[in-house]
Amino acid sequence: MQEVNRKHYRHIFFDLDNTLWDFEANSKETFHELFDRYQLTHRGIDSFEDFIEVYERHNALLWEFYRQGKIVKEVLNIRRFSMTLDEFGIHDSLLSSNMAGDYVAISPTKTRLFPDAIDLLGYLKERYTLHIITNGFEEVQHRKLLNSGLRGYFESIITSEEAGSKKPELPIFNFALSVTGAQKHESLMIGDDEEVDVLGARNAGIDSVLVDYSGERQTTEATYLIYNLKDIYKIL
Repeated sequence: MQEVNRKHYRHIFFDLDNTLWDFEANSKETFHELFDRYQLTHRGIDSFEDFIEVYERHNALLWEFYRQGKIVKEVLNIRRFSMTLDEFGIHDSLLSSNMAGDYVAISPTKTRLFPDAIDLLGYLKERYTLHIITNGFEEVQHRKLLNSGLRGYFESIITSEEAGSKKPELPIFNFALSVTGAQKHESLMIGDDEEVDVLGARNAGIDSVLVDYSGERQTTEATYLIYNLKDIYKIL
């Protein structure tokens, strides 16, 4: 991206998953462990790739239901496994429950971050007040931050569970502003999702940065479009 005119921000709000914490890589590593632990090839699933493809399809659908308030997290957590196993003809509620519990326990221990995350946060922390706004589960997100060495960079961790609202809904952004004492005009939201992070922030009157790691997006409703975390130095 080109150099931009720097605004006088004071509070920087980061999304966590797929913005700083590499959700895809960490999740895949966790699933490999579960696939081997429960010997799913012996239960009729030909390959890990087959399993993860089916899981991701059901998980995306259930997360959309969760964001819409149609299901609670406990249902989401187990149903994404039971629906996946059902599709392979494995009707085992205990296995679904065990895998769900293990996933929530293991995935937050993974520590892979996107390139330059730590260096960037060290730079920003000396100049701004940093916060997290995330739709992830409360206990899981806090463990991710601690285990990956991110927690010390952030003044506040705002989760959808604590706020009683999920991005892109307006109440979670208003809650974040209230908790942190930040004003809209001095705040900036940084995230990877056009709808959840960018449009949510815009509706709250907050500037935003869209991080497009794929490098494919040419337009956005965000105030700034970047393709890696290093580009943030040109903004802040």
